[in-house]
Amino acid sequence: MLDFFTIFSKGGIVLWCFQGVPGSISDSVNALLRSVILQERGGNNCYTHDSLTLKYKLDNQFELVFVVGYQKILTLTYVDKLIDDVHREFRDKYRNQIQQNGALGLLNGSFDFHGDFEMLLRVAEKSTKARAPTAMKTFEQSEKSKKTVKSMIEKPGEKLKENNKKNKSSKKENIAPEVVPSNKVKVSAPASAGDREELSTEEAIQKKREEFFKKRMKTGDKASKSPKPEAQKEKGKQPRVWELGASTTKELDYSKPTTNGNAEEVAAPDDDLEALRSRSGLMSGNPPDVEYESSSEDEEDIPSVQTKAAAKSSAKKSAFGGMFGMLKGLVGAKSLSLEDMEPVLEKMKDHLITKNVAADIAVQLCESVAKRLEGKVMGTFSTVTSAVKQALQESLVQILQPKRRVDVLRDVMESQRMRRPYVITFCGVNGVGKSTNLAKISFWLIENGYNVLIAACDTFRAGAVEQLRTHTRRLNSLHPPEKHNGRSMVQLYEKGYGKDAAGIAMEAISYARNQSFDVVLVDTAGRMQDNAPLMTALAKLIAVNMPDLVLFVGEALVGNEAVDQLVKFNKALADHSMSEKARLIDGIVLTKFDTIDDKVGAAISMTYITGQPIVFVGTGQTYCDLRSLNVKAVVAALMKA
Repeated sequence: MLDFFTIFSKGGIVLWCFQGVPGSISDSVNALLRSVILQERGGNNCYTHDSLTLKYKLDNQFELVFVVGYQKILTLTYVDKLIDDVHREFRDKYRNQIQQNGALGLLNGSFDFHGDFEMLLRVAEKSTKARAPTAMKTFEQSEKSKKTVKSMIEKPGEKLKENNKKNKSSKKENIAPEVVPSNKVKVSAPASAGDREELSTEEAIQKKREEFFKKRMKTGDKASKSPKPEAQKEKGKQPRVWELGASTTKELDYSKPTTNGNAEEVAAPDDDLEALRSRSGLMSGNPPDVEYESSSEDEEDIPSVQTKAAAKSSAKKSAFGGMFGMLKGLVGAKSLSLEDMEPVLEKMKDHLITKNVAADIAVQLCESVAKRLEGKVMGTFSTVTSAVKQALQESLVQILQPKRRVDVLRDVMESQRMRRPYVITFCGVNGVGKSTNLAKISFWLIENGYNVLIAACDTFRAGAVEQLRTHTRRLNSLHPPEKHNGRSMVQLYEKGYGKDAAGIAMEAISYARNQSFDVVLVDTAGRMQDNAPLMTALAKLIAVNMPDLVLFVGEALVGNEAVDQLVKFNKALADHSMSEKARLIDGIVLTKFDTIDDKVGAAISMTYITGQPIVFVGTGQTYCDLRSLNVKAVVAALMKA
């Protein structure tokens, strides 16, 4: 039994609706629009929402969407046939009204389709009932019944004969000399004989073996006559000599000097601090957008005189050929089919993969574009390539555009009104740059006038706390307490190594609330997505402390690995969550973006998998190298040939 069947335009005008079960259908249809159609996930025509299964079909010529919904526990085999029949009947019945009146016809028109739909539904249901269930074959109908008992008995002698025949046939194929019909082979006799002799197959094989072994023995003698390698020198532990020539432990001791048991703080290099101070104040407001600069190779070179002459001569010769070549790819006023788009989509898929887009996602994107363009009538002077490229570009823009508001500064201000700190948790695999980009975000928040508490919850990696301590000291050097009424703008909350990360985060949030900190940045240990104990600990940290924002830190260098990481991180957070509504990843920090040139496909892969926006982009080594994602620049880099 169907729950509902609705037909609406892509502009949001509901033309007709059938409701078999009372209830609201808007939630399911809106979820389909948000999660599938708007995010270009239309490669598969099936979508599950809560307890319903939704199947849909797009009519690109008339800009219509046909959606049917039913309980997912049911197996309705006639749904695909029903949606095709309804699509055909509806567009044939109201073709003139939609084409002539356009949007006004959709708004003012009356689409009385209930009688036609009920007839099509009955026909579809009867077609499934008419199909008799496939009965099992009887023994008499099987091939085994046709065999006699005598033919099923295997004798050991016959098996050996068959194996001998197979071996002989394989040996005959491997013999190089000419085969004589009388099962004799011509082989060369020894040099002293001076003539050729006819031998049987077995004798020829034996002869070949003897020649082969003789050759091997000769090569072995030559190898034995070769000079012996020099005896290996005795290995011993040699003292290491460093680049500066230091050999004593005192010269190699780079630890901090201590005074009365307390380590003295080593001042940061003045040159670095001065350079950063000169750039401070530029990060107020939202981070600047990341820019895509075309390389010098893309720019057209000025042709020389000889090149111009050659171009003129070739232009005269191929004037007609160039004109007809230009017109060759024109579609004309006809609807696009999958056969027309298949070669172009194959090239687009390969192009996306070379741009570091995950292979599965590239396939799904091309399938979605094909569904979006199938049946669409193109203009007279439109080509298949230009139509597919334009549709793919629009799809990429829709994927990268944030589906919800992402404004960290505004959220921090709202938390200030509620007199509580705004908590951001960073998670990700090892070595992606969580601590470094946490320091960049700290600098950005300080530049906007917010004081920050960093929670050192990476209690596993050696040097993690010291790394954050160094960042804290440098940030306080850039924004000294004297400029902020004697208060340090950034502090580090640490409890050492080997402690429970969830407990440290809870204590840090409580401390920040008591000390009136604006933002708490929780640094977690890097972990592989397949490490179940560490993923359980991360889920516990997030479930216990309930941060306002969970950011996944990923590299722009990865392709297919980004998909695996995000899927397994989200799955682990959902499986090990202690609350009914699991807390998943809220946003992405894309690091090392300046190392990939125009291979920016990881941005598409990460956004497509989670549906969450890229909040920050890391581009360099200084605190000022924090950017916002520029959708147009990323899409331009992806579409660049």
